[in-house]
Amino acid sequence: MLSSCVRLVPATVRLVQSGICITSRSFMDLKALLSSLNDFASLSFAESWDNVGLLVEPSPPHTVNILFLTNDLTEEVMEEALQKKADLILSYHPPIFRPLKQITWKSWKERLVIRALENRVGIYSPHTAYDAAPQGVNNWLAKGLGACTSSPIHPSKAPNYPTEGTHRIEFSVNHTQDLEKVMSVVKGIGDVSVTSFSARIDNEEQTRISLNCTQKALMQVVAFLSQNRQLYQKTEILSLEKPLLLQTGMGRLCTLDESVSLATMIERIKRHLKLSHLRLALGVGRTLESEIKVVALCAGSGSSVLQGVEADLYLTGEMSHHDVLHATSQGINVILCEHSNTERGFLSDLQDMLRVHLENKVDIILSETDRDPLCVV
Repeated sequence: MLSSCVRLVPATVRLVQSGICITSRSFMDLKALLSSLNDFASLSFAESWDNVGLLVEPSPPHTVNILFLTNDLTEEVMEEALQKKADLILSYHPPIFRPLKQITWKSWKERLVIRALENRVGIYSPHTAYDAAPQGVNNWLAKGLGACTSSPIHPSKAPNYPTEGTHRIEFSVNHTQDLEKVMSVVKGIGDVSVTSFSARIDNEEQTRISLNCTQKALMQVVAFLSQNRQLYQKTEILSLEKPLLLQTGMGRLCTLDESVSLATMIERIKRHLKLSHLRLALGVGRTLESEIKVVALCAGSGSSVLQGVEADLYLTGEMSHHDVLHATSQGINVILCEHSNTERGFLSDLQDMLRVHLENKVDIILSETDRDPLCVV
């Protein structure tokens, strides 16, 4: 009987013939998939103001057969995702940004949440984590410029300090002071790690104390040291910075291998973004034949990232009127392509990269209805 040859396993269909088991669809547990996505581009890269990660979670356990990619999650895109049986929607822009005070049918963003939960579809957003990532949106945007070298305009910092604490305090104890008492007190303060070593200072043998501590512990250590004028006057306090991640961060400053005219650069950008039109503001004293050697770019809305950067050209999705005026007054050309037009094309690259990264364990579908809300008429 046919029923003896077919058995159903959750989210997987297996055909058993002559002892051979063929898997027609793969899947991943949601938690495992989220872990893999974080390995691909850590959410720690995202800006502190952003709302990234898993925004809507169906009740567990939840398996993902189909991962659906979109730049913006609108109601039209949600309908497409449901028709295509998506289990998880990766929306580059977070559809939930400001806190929701209720979940009703009155607003479109609340309806997105309702429909997702009713249909057991998760929603995940990486946003600025993908902006900063070495293989992310800004690197994709830079590919359209031609051969160049690039680096982040604002490099990211490592998510964790290389050592314990946020501050380092160093001071010296001479032979006239009670070393054991000093060590006992500082070691008794929470969140403090202490090292000591002998040092010759001002032709005198002394013990150098170095300790790492948190902001809270810093105040307690300073309060103790301030009781001893000799100790306090020779105390140094260093603020520990997280190390920079040189290939990770916001925006890109790109230096072309060979200069090209502004007119040539415009055509390259149009071709890369698949646009027939874009907006151009010429820098003071510049023409379409002006040479372009250095391009500062930022996908999306780039005003804050590009501000003050020296370049021949700013490339972004949108900037305020006054920011454009300021840039052009400095002789910098500005190209605006509308916000999501500088981001959406990355999703095709992302689809390919995730297929490799996830080892084809899930089907990855690219939205066909997602588009920029603005068009030239």
